[in-house]
Amino acid sequence: MFKKILIANRGEIACRVIKTARRMGIRTVAVYSEADSGALHVKLADEAVLIGPAPSKESYLVMDRIIAACKDTGAEAVHPGYGFLSENEEFARRIEEEGISFIGPKHYSIARMGDKIESKKLAQEAGVSVIPGHNEPISGPGEAVEIARKIGYPVMIKASAGGGGKGLRVAWNDDEAHEGFSSCVNEAKNSFGDDRVFIEKFVQEPRHIEIQVLGDAHGNYVYLNERECSIQRRHQKVVEEAPSPFIDAKTRQAMGEQAVALARAVQYESAGTVEFVVGADKSFYFLEMNTRLQVEHPVTEYITGLDLVEQMIRVAAGEELAFTQKEIKINGWAMECRINAEDPFRGFLPSTGRLVKFRAPAESRAVRVDTGVFEGGEISMYYDSMIAKLIVHGASRQQAIERMRDALNGFVIRGISCNIPFQAALMQHPRFQSGNFNTGFIAEEYANGFDASMVPHDDPVLLAAVAAFARLRYIERAVKIDGQLSGHGRKVTSEWVVVMGGQHYPLTVVRTRDGMSVTHGGDKTYDIVSDWSFGDQLLTGTVNGQPICLQIERHGLYYRISHFGLQVAPAVMTPRAAYLLSLMPEKAPPDLSKFLLSPMPGLLREVAVFEGQEVKAGEKLVVIEAMKMENILKADNDVKVKKIVAQPGASLSVDEVIIEFE
Repeated sequence: MFKKILIANRGEIACRVIKTARRMGIRTVAVYSEADSGALHVKLADEAVLIGPAPSKESYLVMDRIIAACKDTGAEAVHPGYGFLSENEEFARRIEEEGISFIGPKHYSIARMGDKIESKKLAQEAGVSVIPGHNEPISGPGEAVEIARKIGYPVMIKASAGGGGKGLRVAWNDDEAHEGFSSCVNEAKNSFGDDRVFIEKFVQEPRHIEIQVLGDAHGNYVYLNERECSIQRRHQKVVEEAPSPFIDAKTRQAMGEQAVALARAVQYESAGTVEFVVGADKSFYFLEMNTRLQVEHPVTEYITGLDLVEQMIRVAAGEELAFTQKEIKINGWAMECRINAEDPFRGFLPSTGRLVKFRAPAESRAVRVDTGVFEGGEISMYYDSMIAKLIVHGASRQQAIERMRDALNGFVIRGISCNIPFQAALMQHPRFQSGNFNTGFIAEEYANGFDASMVPHDDPVLLAAVAAFARLRYIERAVKIDGQLSGHGRKVTSEWVVVMGGQHYPLTVVRTRDGMSVTHGGDKTYDIVSDWSFGDQLLTGTVNGQPICLQIERHGLYYRISHFGLQVAPAVMTPRAAYLLSLMPEKAPPDLSKFLLSPMPGLLREVAVFEGQEVKAGEKLVVIEAMKMENILKADNDVKVKKIVAQPGASLSVDEVIIEFE
């Protein structure tokens, strides 16, 4: 067994590998860029080596520096994680040539399976059904349009070396095929250093289901059941679960045996994933093979009891698999939510900055948090948007959903925006709970975007009652302050009005022995018991004897509350103050229609218009790059450009003016 390994990655996956290595008694070496000098993986590793500036192409993608770090530290093996160089055949080959073990498949397996064009040909040779498409690299946008017409729209334009949703677009017409090809080429070149692109038919109403495989150097292969990955946004997975609510035992076996046959055909030695697109009739087609550890591997670990990182390390060290296919079982149900630094209420645009508060839910046998960040750390614009992965396990799918809802309630993140409200809304969506969904679920159910009204809550009066509880706790403290003028001290009244979401909730609040009793309308009573203290973002306790966990913060008269994804800001007032507030005129928001504002922090990659130009609605204005993704901003209406305020290459902040219109 290795004594020391180097992790050629960063963030959550680097921390994940370090934890298993430490449990196995293996020392670890972290590599880091200048932007990651204070990162968590650097703190956790036994040693750390600086490998370059912040951009990944100058640090995490530079093979020579990673190999030099191995030699300098005496690392015997390299774990590549996912992304970056994890599926780079040249990197694996060079590592092997240097006499260092690569904790992953052999370079020839990566070359054959990591290339999406070649892998489809090999899959056909191995008897695996594939999706119709054009499997040769495409030379330009014109050829892309021509091929798309022959295949028939809709088509999927994919970078051959792509992954993680980067270098991938769905085109429904000629314009989208032309534009999608250019975006895929640019993203692929920046993220993977390989700009080859191919096209295949986009199967409508598909499910994305993948099979986890393991192989060793002794000819042993197993499949570890399936993962359901159909809940996606912009082709990036949002929620994953294992097993799939759609797959039956017969289909599982058929998919698993095909996946193993493919792995055997390329002499695959390590953990890998064979992805399939599955139709409504349970017919399935080979999509691609990821020759690395997947982001969502924890759900498979939960239902099988195996540590996949440990298995990768043992296989790389030459050990045989210690189990057979018959010994692989399915224990309960696991679910994972990706907690990303993005604002769901602003079109899921990236959010970067400092994590002012970061408090993950308490871990247990049924709740796991994988992360590479910490409170006070920075979410950088140079890398992907993942903050953490929240994974839960239950005896059934319904129990897993309920545990995920509770865990999301207890996840406190401040300083940046995150997608927890959206994840919470998904957990409560009837269609998700039924298991009747496909990869188009988010696009269909949230076609016009996501807003607060889409977060259901079955008892808004409960939130008003909690706000009143917190307000009375503050007032009770104020009453005890010394030095108050006699006859003018703070008094505690029992009648209050909570103003929330344009509604007035009259409440009667009475102190009880263990907490407070809040009554609304004379018939709805909430007995709240909690040891919540001022300044604590989490309020835990019981309401009418049932456990509750929600987030609450005071902002003047307002109390920002988050519960099951819903975020409200109720004001707790006396009846007289609430009446006077109702008489106040509403202030109209400023007119910003004459400006194009940056909706996110990022790099202004391109300005597609010039001063004096008349632009039609739908035409491209600018391209902003953030977290390795290109975001195209288009004109909402017919406008004329008055002034270009920001120039290409500028680093933009949120709401910074880019263009002024006449």
